[in-house]
Order: sequence, then structure tokens, then C-alpha cells
Amino acid sequence: MPPFDPTRIEQLRRDIVFQETLMGHPLTFHTTWGLFSPKGIDAGTRLLLDHLEVRPNERALDLGCGYGPLGLAIAKAAPQGFCTLVDKDFVAVEYARKNAALNGIENVEVLLSNGLDQVPAERRFTLAVTNLPAKTGKEHYYLFFHDIHQRLEPGGRFYVVVISGLRQFIKRSFTEIFGNHKKVKQGKSYTVAMGVKA
Repeated sequence: MPPFDPTRIEQLRRDIVFQETLMGHPLTFHTTWGLFSPKGIDAGTRLLLDHLEVRPNERALDLGCGYGPLGLAIAKAAPQGFCTLVDKDFVAVEYARKNAALNGIENVEVLLSNGLDQVPAERRFTLAVTNLPAKTGKEHYYLFFHDIHQRLEPGGRFYVVVISGLRQFIKRSFTEIFGNHKKVKQGKSYTVAMGVKA
């Protein structure tokens, strides 16, 4: 076993920092070990951003925001709008707030919330997005979808990216809850789908 190296431990404690261009905007991200995809933007998030329509005045929701790539990219693309980022992990919330400040993005709010339970009850959205974790039960997804449907304005769009193995479940649940389902893009590993509130 190699000897204990205190300098290596200190290196691991430092923020991971990288730059990305998302939706045409250069952004800098600070992350840390233990957050999802800490060394760079994951393929699912990238696929979703590549096929997402964002209007300049969206009132948007990023559910399960992590360190903020989806929500912050949307906020940059919607300068007359506002994006609410939520995550149940306090470390993710801390880093999403830090990344919003580092990139000078002020039209956002980052909330520590289990689903939408800490989002003000009167708040309504024209756009919602989530990169669903593969390890959560379908019951959990179903609750999320129902709660998002309740909070969308009529005509509001909900985009989700999932591993492609879940695409049939997404189709069934969106059809049941939203009354519609559109497969926006199916990649090798991930699928982007959308439901629209009537």
C-alpha cells in the first residue's frame, strides 16, 4: 500500500473547475467530488441542451439541478426570464449558487428542496427540465411528473432526459399525466422527451 500523501488529500479537497459553452454562452463551473458528473457536462445534459427550445422570457424550473449546468444555461438564454433551480443535496445547492455568482447570472434562485416542496406554492412555470437520475424508483419519477404538471402554465413544456431504457416508461407516464408525449431525440444512451400541459 502506498504511503499516506497529505498533499494528494489537499488536492482532492480543492474545487474542480472547468469551462463549457452551453446554448452558445461560455460558462465556468466549480464542482466537487460527490456531485453528479463533477469533471464535466455529462452526455445526457448535453443532449437535452442541444434539443431544448428556450424563449427569452421563460419562467423555468430545473429539478435536480446539481451544480447548475441546465438551469444556468437556461437563465443565460432567457435574459428577460427567470429560472428556479432545486436540489435536495445541500452541497449541490451551494455549488449552483456559487456558479450563478461566478458567471454573473442574477435571474435565478437556487432552493434546497425535495422535489417542489420548498418552491413557493404560487410560482408557475412555462418551462421545466430535469436530467433524471437512473437510480431512483419509478414512483419517485411519477411524483415529480405530477407535481411539475400542476405547476406548469397552460402550454408549458416539460423536457426530460433519461437513459434510453426508460423511454417507454416516460412515454406511458407522460401520456397519462400530460395527455401527450413527444420523443424529441433518441441518442445511443439517452432519450430526450417532452410533455406539454394542455
